[in-house]
Amino acid sequence: MVVRVATVAFEGIEAKPVDVQVQIANGNVVFTLVGLADKAVAESRERVRAALTASGLALPAKRLTVNLAPADMPKEGSHYDLPIALGVMAAIGAIPSDALDGFTVLGELALDGTLTPVAGVLPAAVAANTRGHGLICPRECGPEAAWASSDMEVIAPRSLIQLVNHIKGIQVLARPLPAVRAPAGDLPDLCDIKGQESAKRALEIAAAGGHNLLMNGPPGAGKSMLAARLPSILPPLRPRELLEVSMIHSVAGELAGGELTDRRPFRAPHHSASMAALVGGGTHARPGEISLAHNGVLFLDELPEFHAQALDSLRQPLETGEVAISRANHRAVYPARFQLVAAMNPCRCGHALDPGFACRRQPNERCVAQYAARLSGPLIDRFDLRIEVPAVSAADLVLPPPAEGSAQAARRVAAARERQSLRYERMGLTPTTTNASAPASTIEAAARLDAGGTALIRDASDRLQLSARGFHRVLKLARTIADLDGAEAVERRHLAEALAYRGERRGARAAA
Repeated sequence: MVVRVATVAFEGIEAKPVDVQVQIANGNVVFTLVGLADKAVAESRERVRAALTASGLALPAKRLTVNLAPADMPKEGSHYDLPIALGVMAAIGAIPSDALDGFTVLGELALDGTLTPVAGVLPAAVAANTRGHGLICPRECGPEAAWASSDMEVIAPRSLIQLVNHIKGIQVLARPLPAVRAPAGDLPDLCDIKGQESAKRALEIAAAGGHNLLMNGPPGAGKSMLAARLPSILPPLRPRELLEVSMIHSVAGELAGGELTDRRPFRAPHHSASMAALVGGGTHARPGEISLAHNGVLFLDELPEFHAQALDSLRQPLETGEVAISRANHRAVYPARFQLVAAMNPCRCGHALDPGFACRRQPNERCVAQYAARLSGPLIDRFDLRIEVPAVSAADLVLPPPAEGSAQAARRVAAARERQSLRYERMGLTPTTTNASAPASTIEAAARLDAGGTALIRDASDRLQLSARGFHRVLKLARTIADLDGAEAVERRHLAEALAYRGERRGARAAA
């Protein structure tokens, strides 16, 4: 007799069905596990054996075979412990063989039989609900699984014994409730920043259209402070975006307590981060920072200090909105549509552009050029806004805080995002489309330039030597500025402001 228990294997954020098949037969006393399992899965034999012993059961002195089908799909992770243990228990008659019909099971076992949390419960619950299954998972993961559907049966026990008692009707477990992460407190506010009005304007435009932003300025000018306040003016996640973000964080094991939040992700890795840390990878092709920042912000401080290879690996995800991680026997595709915000100093010491400053090693212009050469031209070209953030004077610092803060800017950003959502929905795109993510053909129709605007961008393209990508990014930026003004069409003044944010590309020319 073969007992079957349904579980899942993860490919990116997609949960593929896996059939755990358990057979007990006469022969040598051995516990064999097959089905292209990795080390964590292979070690489940000892965890299952110890957990069953702690629960008052012993493995029979027979040949025990566990097959994870399909056999050619790689199996990774410790969440196979619970389906294997339940399959063994059903095979020896400890629970009814049909008790697990219609359930997808995942969970890790401790040696004493308690269940410990595992990653990927939310995508597993979504996949189970699609197949018409219920879900059995550890207690701590129950609030996460409950988000998949209010009609799906979710069983979240603390231990193996508690689950068996529920199956036998001795103890009834209540369905877990969806959990919402409590606000961690007020976000940093724009009113904390004195001066830098032009930089605040650029930050608001970047938030309104989801544009990439590069800030260049001396140390202490407030670049990191500005970036840290970007989340305070971004609109909350829409339901579809929330599900995508939560599934990525679930696979990465970063949903503490199964609690979801509608705040957009804000990731700020250190400049020593490797390429695998940024784009994802490693032995098991885990999601990287760009996927964890999906539908949110990736902030790279001290941009030239990052490894050049790691920075250039961002170029393709910035265009496609996803990243494919390929290994010898495994390939995973993760969403990665993020807003890139970066900050850098003009040179190594940071003061090359200060009035009267003279570098002791070489001329200031050469110092600036060498530092900017660490960034490739194609990467620089993907920044819609490139602004100079000058040092703040003492006259600005002694002034009282500005009257307008993040709340007022957030209302304007939300209104601009709503205009974009309605426009692109009428054009047949998803409501979550922003100006920055709109296709080139669509943005040309959305901009609706008049004769004066067409002449301006044609002349400016020749003078600034804009690439085709740069041309369309200027249109997208101008469309966002017009949305902030509530204008139906992009006017000449909107184009002029958008072109001003492209700058003369001093760093890009030096890098090239």
